[in-house]
Amino acid sequence: MKCRFCNEELKHVFIDLFNSPASNSFLKKEELNEPENFFPLKVFTCHSCFLVQVDEYKKSDAIFSSDYVYFSSYSTSWLKHAKAYTEKMIKRFGYNESSKVVEIASNDGYLLQYFKETGVPVLGIEPTSNTAEIAKGKGIETIVDFFGVRLAKELVAKGIKADLLLGNNVLAHVPDIMDFVGGMKIMLKEGGVITMEFPHLMQLIDNNQFDTIYHEHFSYLSFYTVKKIFNSHQLELFDVEEISTHGGSLRIYACHTGDASKSIAAEVHRLEEKEHKKGVGTIQYYEGFQPKALKVKLDLLSFLLNAKKEGKRVAAYGAAAKGNTLLNYCGVKSDLIEFVVDANPHKQDKFLPASHIPVVNEDYLNLHQPDYVIILPWNLKQEIIEQLSYVKDWGCRFVVPIPALEIF
Repeated sequence: MKCRFCNEELKHVFIDLFNSPASNSFLKKEELNEPENFFPLKVFTCHSCFLVQVDEYKKSDAIFSSDYVYFSSYSTSWLKHAKAYTEKMIKRFGYNESSKVVEIASNDGYLLQYFKETGVPVLGIEPTSNTAEIAKGKGIETIVDFFGVRLAKELVAKGIKADLLLGNNVLAHVPDIMDFVGGMKIMLKEGGVITMEFPHLMQLIDNNQFDTIYHEHFSYLSFYTVKKIFNSHQLELFDVEEISTHGGSLRIYACHTGDASKSIAAEVHRLEEKEHKKGVGTIQYYEGFQPKALKVKLDLLSFLLNAKKEGKRVAAYGAAAKGNTLLNYCGVKSDLIEFVVDANPHKQDKFLPASHIPVVNEDYLNLHQPDYVIILPWNLKQEIIEQLSYVKDWGCRFVVPIPALEIF
């Protein structure tokens, strides 16, 4: 296997989470007795550019299919984040009815709806047809396709270019990151702005967030490496923000190299220095991650086994991709966790891949009143605790396994 960016042979294993199904490949009841497809989940670090990456064992066109189950609009905190972003971009860059905002991986229109409300023309690009249909129902023009150089050229030939080209949690999802960034270069107007948000690799390592590794995430990104990739396409990173989403993410701002209307913000230099002090540009920084994951696995299994011996009932909340990575790495099945609650009706009445834990609605939680609720999407911990505060009435306790097991 060779690096997606610099084409060096990959020799350094960052972590091996062994074989696992695609994290969003939920099962219907009639599929439970059928064979499941498992793929290696081994992640490598390039010793040259330090791009952390998984091999494309599971093809992207199979992952992002017509029955994709992730809908952004089911998280209230994510909607607030999207609205705040919209307001910030309009205030900072002055977008109006003469502008064009294009979102790559626009999902169900969760973000573009806020630009549309202000009269700013929008276009969504989304490969999953079922989520795109929801966006279209909101009046958001959406192209159902994968983004890259090919599509960018087709859109430019139709006279479509972006004043603001954005993508939230998509940069890590593309198997050919060079083609993706190359497409953005083509699609961006002169004087235009690109913003991309993605989980920060430094946070993943420092906070033991190995459960954010799954087949849909082909790359795990530092500012150091992303800057190299963008620079190779004559795109300059002129600003960056460290934000709290997904356990610690970066929002980067890019423009065409040589755009005199943009100056390099002090935050760019500050983050570069921060990563440098951590050792992001050395292979040693990426070593020793496997034992951290193993400790989480052993602690979670000990808790679940002890709860079972004591006759306690355990449920979970949030049928998130990160939860599937954790459960499958730990080998947990429905005999240890009875059910998982999720607000997304597209996941309800289905079963988690490999573990076969049933996904139910919140009424089920009230009816069955377990002794523990494991919060799988730990990045939404506070939102979930507030939402489920009533479980304390029957003595139920919350459990958060990442970065270390916590019971409260």
